[in-house]
Amino acid sequence: MNNKVPRISPRLAAKTALSLLGLGLVVVLAQSTAPKRPYAGWSEFGGAMDSMQYSSLTQINKTNVTKLERAWTHLTPGRGGRFPFSPLIADGVMYVIGDGPAIVALDAATGKQLWSHPVDGTPTSRGINYWQSPDRSDRRIIFSVDSYLQEVNALTGVTINTFGNDGRVNLREGLGRDVKNVRQVQSGSPGHVFENLIILGSAPGELYDSPPGDLRAYDVRTGKNVWTFHTIPRPGEYGYETWPKDAWKYAGGANTWSEFAIDEKRGIAYFPLGSPTYDLYGADRIGADLFGNCLLALDARTGKRLWHFQTVHHDLWDYDLVTGPKLLTVRHEGKMVDIVAQPGKTGFLYVFNRVTGEPLWPIEERPVPKSDVPGEQSWPTQPYPTKPPPFGVQKFGVDQINPYLDEAEKARIRDIMLNARNEGIFTPPVVGKTQIEVPGAHGSGNWGGAAGDPATGMLYVRAWNGPDTRVLTERQPESQGGSSGRALYSRNCGDCHGPDRANLPAPANIKADLVRETVRLGKGEMPPIPVRDLSAPDLDAIIAYLVNPGSGGGRGVVQPTQSLRPPMSPPPPGQTRYWGPYGNPFRATNGMPAIGPPWTELVAYDLNEGTIKWRTTLGSIPGLAAKGIRNTGSVRPRNGPIVTAGGLIFVGSNGDGYIHAFDKDTGKVLWEIELEATPDGIPAVYEVAGRQYVAFFAGGGGDGVVTKITKPEAQGYYVFALPTSAPKPTKKRE
Repeated sequence: MNNKVPRISPRLAAKTALSLLGLGLVVVLAQSTAPKRPYAGWSEFGGAMDSMQYSSLTQINKTNVTKLERAWTHLTPGRGGRFPFSPLIADGVMYVIGDGPAIVALDAATGKQLWSHPVDGTPTSRGINYWQSPDRSDRRIIFSVDSYLQEVNALTGVTINTFGNDGRVNLREGLGRDVKNVRQVQSGSPGHVFENLIILGSAPGELYDSPPGDLRAYDVRTGKNVWTFHTIPRPGEYGYETWPKDAWKYAGGANTWSEFAIDEKRGIAYFPLGSPTYDLYGADRIGADLFGNCLLALDARTGKRLWHFQTVHHDLWDYDLVTGPKLLTVRHEGKMVDIVAQPGKTGFLYVFNRVTGEPLWPIEERPVPKSDVPGEQSWPTQPYPTKPPPFGVQKFGVDQINPYLDEAEKARIRDIMLNARNEGIFTPPVVGKTQIEVPGAHGSGNWGGAAGDPATGMLYVRAWNGPDTRVLTERQPESQGGSSGRALYSRNCGDCHGPDRANLPAPANIKADLVRETVRLGKGEMPPIPVRDLSAPDLDAIIAYLVNPGSGGGRGVVQPTQSLRPPMSPPPPGQTRYWGPYGNPFRATNGMPAIGPPWTELVAYDLNEGTIKWRTTLGSIPGLAAKGIRNTGSVRPRNGPIVTAGGLIFVGSNGDGYIHAFDKDTGKVLWEIELEATPDGIPAVYEVAGRQYVAFFAGGGGDGVVTKITKPEAQGYYVFALPTSAPKPTKKRE
């Protein structure tokens, strides 16, 4: 396995630097002396350190947004299907992930490539970080590749070898686990730069044997670890008693795999944390399980806990806190209060005093259904905010079945529902019987799904209304060494696609070439899997099993270190382990949701009052739009909106290929355009030489029923601006 970071030659580096200086020295110097305007740039993930997804630029506004036109496009057809990237812009340069893969610098006004830094592996997929020294003599792009934190010079793209160990910091180290058994820690989201620290969450997974999701800060210049917060407490640490003794030695997860926010003035970082392992069964983690499913406030300089609130106790639903918290100031009971607003997968919006952690409105502990899974001890109550009202659907009855299905399909779904455990939100999983989970594991709120307006106290949430179904089954640890296709599928694929292949097409519809392409390039929410993690013989064995499940599939021949993760360890003595398919959408046989629309909505909260001001559908699905049925909402989005001082909300509906501009005061669509690909990620708003731009990433894929079929060659970055004025003719001298 080659982990060597590719280098750019000194000659090329010098040539690139001179080229950049020739192109932009005047602009850079001018920008360095200009006063910093709040929210006027996009040099940080989410637009700012507080991840607000807000721009104070007003050149594009309600009166002229209909005149937007495409300014330039940068296509990346070789990147595969899973790539919801959010561009970064600094000093008139846009930094993106491009073909290769590579970190790429583009002229933000024209799209012209300035430099490209190839990377060996899978880079951070949702964004990257920018840091500069106070005198701007040192400017760096910070990113991760295959769980190695790395940096390059922002002007040249050359690796900074003085960072870490010859240019890299191994993020697998320092977790209290054998590094050989830690497959991945790197998150798709890039973290945040605060002063001279790069602060990171992680994505170790939430499966059996996943490592803990510790929060960590590293020195930007040296790569030295400055602080670590153990999200699964160790002896003597706060919260240790909420777990079984020694759980920190085997439990994992409880991680911030998405975005977080920093109050720069106070030096407080707010982390939304995910589920502990295993996220659907917790007999080996009896207790409330802090800091799983918590909004956690830490001192950004030291990692010291300031306060926390747990939104789900002893999670059995994969109800991570995912959407980035928003830091707003609102009028509450006659006073201005600094708050943090946290949307949940649960569909609830949790609102707290940003400093003290006190809820702005009461949050009540209410009884919830009890689990009957052997060995499980579900928590008897869960937190319910009394205000504001939920933004997502939290129950699914037979009267809500999708009206656009034929009668036979409606009857099939009704029969499933009448024989399932279906008690609304917090219905626990069941062994050998269908559980209906609503919201589903993808949540009503997910990655990138909210934008805040610091000028008004408004919060805009992208909500997904879709239930899941799940059946828990007993799981045994796999053996070491070469395995049958069935065992390889169980180990590497079953946690997401289901032990019963619930999330996969019928065997007759499995196309081997398509499976290989999807595995290697990624598609939708599935990341690309390189040969070093899943060898060609192992993949062939899995495909043989998928095509003919009764045969058990072919046989792999490689060592287990080349599998996606090591074989699962045996359960504790006297204990059985259960598992179920993660995020198994409850859908019809044609792929449409079992529940009726609206599927995706944009919900506007006035947090001065704790009320919903308006809500509207976001997008359509191709299968219904072809019949003239539109504005139903798209299906299973994982993207985000941005709001501007120009009175607009920009957001894509990634199932149908459209990008939209909504009136932020009314929810009315003011402008929309269909792209050749499907918009994904969080847009970026920025300004170069007095001209405002809006940038979107758009990806490929689609099935033609609920998502648009797009061509890989259309994938890339699409940038829009208002038309430039035509040049005035030069008056001839008499």
